[in-house]
Amino acid sequence: MTRLSCPEPIVERFTISLDEDLARAFDALIAARGYSNRSEAVRDILRAQLEQNRLAREEAPHCIANLSYVYNHHERELAERVTHDQHEHHDICVATLHAHLDHDNCMESVILRGPTAQVRAFAEALIAKPGVRHGALNLVTADFRNQPHSHGDGEHSHAHPHPHGHYRPRS
Repeated sequence: MTRLSCPEPIVERFTISLDEDLARAFDALIAARGYSNRSEAVRDILRAQLEQNRLAREEAPHCIANLSYVYNHHERELAERVTHDQHEHHDICVATLHAHLDHDNCMESVILRGPTAQVRAFAEALIAKPGVRHGALNLVTADFRNQPHSHGDGEHSHAHPHPHGHYRPRS
Protein backbone atom coordinates (compact mmCIF):
# COMPACT_ATOMS: atom_id res chain seq x y z
CA MET A 1 0.00 0.00 0.00
CA THR A 2 1.36 3.39 -0.98
CA ARG A 3 0.89 6.21 1.46
CA LEU A 4 1.03 9.77 0.36
CA SER A 5 2.87 12.03 2.72
CA CYS A 6 1.48 15.43 3.48
CA PRO A 7 3.99 18.25 3.46
CA GLU A 8 4.68 19.73 6.86
CA PRO A 9 3.08 23.16 7.21
CA ILE A 10 5.39 26.13 7.37
CA VAL A 11 5.29 27.55 10.88
CA GLU A 12 5.87 31.22 11.53
CA ARG A 13 6.85 32.30 14.99
CA PHE A 14 6.05 35.66 16.51
CA THR A 15 6.37 37.16 19.94
CA ILE A 16 3.77 39.16 21.82
CA SER A 17 4.10 41.10 25.03
CA LEU A 18 1.43 40.88 27.71
CA ASP A 19 1.23 42.69 31.01
CA GLU A 20 1.37 40.42 34.03
CA ASP A 21 -2.38 40.52 34.80
CA LEU A 22 -3.36 39.70 31.22
CA ALA A 23 -0.79 36.87 31.07
CA ARG A 24 -2.16 35.36 34.30
CA ALA A 25 -5.75 35.64 33.10
CA PHE A 26 -4.79 34.04 29.77
CA ASP A 27 -2.97 31.19 31.52
CA ALA A 28 -6.03 30.59 33.70
CA LEU A 29 -8.25 30.53 30.60
CA ILE A 30 -6.08 28.05 28.72
CA ALA A 31 -5.81 25.81 31.78
CA ALA A 32 -9.60 25.86 32.24
CA ARG A 33 -10.08 24.93 28.57
CA GLY A 34 -7.49 22.15 28.69
CA TYR A 35 -4.82 23.55 26.40
CA SER A 36 -1.32 22.24 26.98
CA ASN A 37 0.38 25.48 25.93
CA ARG A 38 -0.21 29.08 24.93
CA SER A 39 0.49 28.47 21.24
CA GLU A 40 -2.43 26.04 20.87
CA ALA A 41 -4.77 28.50 22.57
CA VAL A 42 -3.62 31.46 20.47
CA ARG A 43 -4.04 29.43 17.25
CA ASP A 44 -7.62 28.47 18.18
CA ILE A 45 -8.51 32.03 19.19
CA LEU A 46 -7.09 33.37 15.91
CA ARG A 47 -8.95 30.75 13.83
CA ALA A 48 -12.22 31.55 15.60
CA GLN A 49 -11.80 35.29 15.02
CA LEU A 50 -10.85 34.81 11.36
CA GLU A 51 -13.88 32.56 10.75
CA GLN A 52 -16.17 34.98 12.58
CA ASN A 53 -14.82 37.78 10.40
CA ARG A 54 -15.40 35.73 7.21
CA LEU A 55 -18.99 35.08 8.29
CA ALA A 56 -19.56 38.75 9.12
CA ARG A 57 -18.24 39.80 5.70
CA GLU A 58 -20.30 37.04 4.08
CA GLU A 59 -17.18 35.48 2.57
CA ALA A 60 -18.05 31.98 3.77
CA PRO A 61 -20.08 30.41 0.96
CA HIS A 62 -21.00 27.22 2.86
CA CYS A 63 -21.58 26.34 6.46
CA ILE A 64 -22.78 23.80 8.93
CA ALA A 65 -24.99 25.16 11.67
CA ASN A 66 -27.06 24.45 14.72
CA LEU A 67 -30.33 26.32 15.06
CA SER A 68 -31.89 26.03 18.50
CA TYR A 69 -35.22 27.52 19.48
CA VAL A 70 -37.84 27.30 22.20
CA TYR A 71 -41.52 27.51 21.35
CA ASN A 72 -44.91 27.14 22.96
CA HIS A 73 -46.39 23.92 21.63
CA HIS A 74 -49.90 25.25 22.30
CA GLU A 75 -49.38 27.93 19.64
CA ARG A 76 -51.91 27.22 16.90
CA GLU A 77 -50.39 24.84 14.31
CA LEU A 78 -46.87 26.11 14.97
CA ALA A 79 -45.30 22.64 15.19
CA GLU A 80 -46.90 21.67 11.87
CA ARG A 81 -45.73 24.89 10.18
CA VAL A 82 -42.18 24.40 11.45
CA THR A 83 -42.13 20.77 10.28
CA HIS A 84 -43.54 21.85 6.91
CA ASP A 85 -40.80 24.47 6.54
CA GLN A 86 -38.12 21.90 7.39
CA HIS A 87 -39.50 19.57 4.72
CA GLU A 88 -39.60 22.44 2.22
CA HIS A 89 -35.90 23.00 2.97
CA HIS A 90 -34.84 19.36 3.11
CA ASP A 91 -31.74 20.27 1.13
CA ILE A 92 -30.34 22.19 4.13
CA CYS A 93 -32.11 20.51 7.10
CA VAL A 94 -30.04 17.50 8.11
CA ALA A 95 -31.57 16.46 11.45
CA THR A 96 -33.82 17.70 14.25
CA LEU A 97 -33.81 16.97 17.97
CA HIS A 98 -37.03 17.72 19.86
CA ALA A 99 -37.23 18.02 23.67
CA HIS A 100 -40.21 18.67 25.96
CA LEU A 101 -39.19 21.32 28.52
CA ASP A 102 -42.42 21.58 30.48
CA HIS A 103 -46.19 21.49 29.97
CA ASP A 104 -46.10 24.43 27.52
CA ASN A 105 -42.64 24.65 26.00
CA CYS A 106 -40.53 22.57 23.67
CA MET A 107 -37.03 23.03 22.40
CA GLU A 108 -35.77 21.97 19.01
CA SER A 109 -32.27 21.89 17.69
CA VAL A 110 -31.90 21.63 13.91
CA ILE A 111 -28.64 20.74 12.21
CA LEU A 112 -28.35 22.68 8.96
CA ARG A 113 -25.86 22.40 6.12
CA GLY A 114 -25.52 24.36 2.91
CA PRO A 115 -25.04 27.81 1.44
CA THR A 116 -24.56 30.25 4.30
CA ALA A 117 -27.08 32.78 2.96
CA GLN A 118 -29.79 30.10 2.67
CA VAL A 119 -29.06 28.72 6.13
CA ARG A 120 -29.24 32.21 7.66
CA ALA A 121 -32.47 33.06 5.83
CA PHE A 122 -34.12 29.80 6.95
CA ALA A 123 -33.03 30.32 10.56
CA GLU A 124 -34.14 33.95 10.69
CA ALA A 125 -37.55 33.10 9.21
CA LEU A 126 -38.08 30.26 11.70
CA ILE A 127 -37.02 32.34 14.71
CA ALA A 128 -39.40 35.13 13.61
CA LYS A 129 -42.47 32.84 13.58
CA PRO A 130 -45.15 33.78 16.12
CA GLY A 131 -44.88 31.43 19.09
CA VAL A 132 -41.11 30.92 18.83
CA ARG A 133 -39.87 32.41 22.10
CA HIS A 134 -36.09 32.24 21.84
CA GLY A 135 -33.76 31.28 19.02
CA ALA A 136 -30.06 31.19 18.31
CA LEU A 137 -28.00 30.18 15.29
CA ASN A 138 -24.44 28.92 15.57
CA LEU A 139 -22.65 28.90 12.20
CA VAL A 140 -19.38 27.15 11.40
CA THR A 141 -17.80 27.75 8.02
CA ALA A 142 -17.25 24.60 6.00
CA ASP A 143 -15.88 23.67 2.61
CA PHE A 144 -18.23 21.25 0.86
CA ARG A 145 -16.93 19.12 -1.91
CA ASN A 146 -18.48 16.19 -3.65
CA GLN A 147 -15.22 14.79 -4.90
CA PRO A 148 -14.24 11.17 -5.28
CA HIS A 149 -11.60 9.94 -2.87
CA SER A 150 -10.31 6.60 -1.74
CA HIS A 151 -10.14 4.92 1.62
CA GLY A 152 -6.72 3.32 1.73
CA ASP A 153 -7.31 -0.06 3.31
CA GLY A 154 -4.99 -2.18 1.23
CA GLU A 155 -6.39 -4.34 -1.54
CA HIS A 156 -9.96 -3.31 -0.68
CA SER A 157 -9.25 0.33 -1.46
CA HIS A 158 -11.80 1.99 -3.73
CA ALA A 159 -12.71 5.48 -4.81
CA HIS A 160 -16.21 6.86 -4.44
CA PRO A 161 -17.94 10.20 -4.09
CA HIS A 162 -19.47 11.30 -0.82
CA PRO A 163 -22.67 13.32 -1.24
CA HIS A 164 -22.11 14.99 2.10
CA GLY A 165 -19.76 17.82 3.01
CA HIS A 166 -16.62 17.49 5.02
CA TYR A 167 -15.71 20.17 7.52
CA ARG A 168 -12.33 21.55 6.63
CA PRO A 169 -11.17 24.28 9.02
CA ARG A 170 -9.20 27.01 7.34
CA SER A 171 -5.81 27.69 8.79
